[in-house]
Amino acid sequence: MRRIALDPRPDWRARVEALGLVWHSTAGAPYWNESAAYLFTRADIEAVETATGELYAMFVKAGQYVVDNRLYERFSIPEYCWPLIESAWNREPPALNHGRFDLAYDGAGPPRLLEFNCDTPTALLEAAVVQWAWKEEVFPHNDQFNSLHEQLVAKWRDMGPYLAPGAPVHFSHAAEAAGEDAVTTAYLMDTAREAGLQTERILVSDLGWNGRDFVDLDGRIIRTLHHLYPWEWLVNEPFGRHLAQTQTATQWIEPIWKMIWSNKAILPILWDLFPRHPNLTWATRDRPAAPSYAQKPILSREGANVRLVRDGAQIAATDGAYGQTPVIYQGLLDLPQFDGAYPVIGSWVVDGQPAGMGIREDGLITGNLARFVPHIIAQF
Repeated sequence: MRRIALDPRPDWRARVEALGLVWHSTAGAPYWNESAAYLFTRADIEAVETATGELYAMFVKAGQYVVDNRLYERFSIPEYCWPLIESAWNREPPALNHGRFDLAYDGAGPPRLLEFNCDTPTALLEAAVVQWAWKEEVFPHNDQFNSLHEQLVAKWRDMGPYLAPGAPVHFSHAAEAAGEDAVTTAYLMDTAREAGLQTERILVSDLGWNGRDFVDLDGRIIRTLHHLYPWEWLVNEPFGRHLAQTQTATQWIEPIWKMIWSNKAILPILWDLFPRHPNLTWATRDRPAAPSYAQKPILSREGANVRLVRDGAQIAATDGAYGQTPVIYQGLLDLPQFDGAYPVIGSWVVDGQPAGMGIREDGLITGNLARFVPHIIAQF
């Protein structure tokens, strides 16, 4: 694993916009950063892919443990959601079952889990499509760890017969200035259409309730709803209590059991179930187990309210809206450093299968200003 400097294509903005990535710059700097690339050996890719499969299997067992022991209070999940989670977990309704494992990896030791973004994972279009198109133009003779697009389309096609016949799949997200959620939602709609499904877009704020069902702005009953909107927000919306009435009438993609996996409260449970596993680091909800650790709110997003401590001294911290959220402590993982950039591997799964990866780099804490850098598999 190494990082190389490159000259960006002169017309890179137009090229990525043509692929749908209109959110390609932030704070006056490129978010899509093709002035560099990461090179991996086949052995590196095999290590990431194997670790991804191992982690997914552990999450399945940890999820079952949470459901069997009804540990929902550790996750700050409202009590009315508990039977909904149990029903969805046991029924296994249609789901993409996709997500992004964020990993610390330096090409030497094993990849190790930072967290699992599997409820509303973004950085998807750039990982699945944009970096592949870049590779095809800039490094046409190299390969890339990337079958994301094909696996997403295949999973939608697999789900089609189990969705409401004749009804569109509605896709929802919140209105936000940056446009990242809109870009991700538009791409997922493209994958569903490629699989032969009819799609409709609706903002979360435009979801209606007719007294019995969720409806769109035209009054049509919503039979299948993909939501790029976190479950912990959905259940606390004014319409949240209606979810209990529509769990079987409306197919929610992803299902409500994702509230378990996407919550960092799962990390101490993983460590309890699989102590000293090479793809994990210690995690606890009580107090730090060593003088070097990361303190993370269980429900924070984009690196908010994270605190990093090395040998008892704080080395980095972020603020945000999660200051009153319960926290967990996780062993401090050293990210590799390349010219001041600290890369985090985002290893994707679709239907539980490894599907590719994307790389974001930032400072010690990966936040919403992190840059996406493409990768290739080196020919040596």
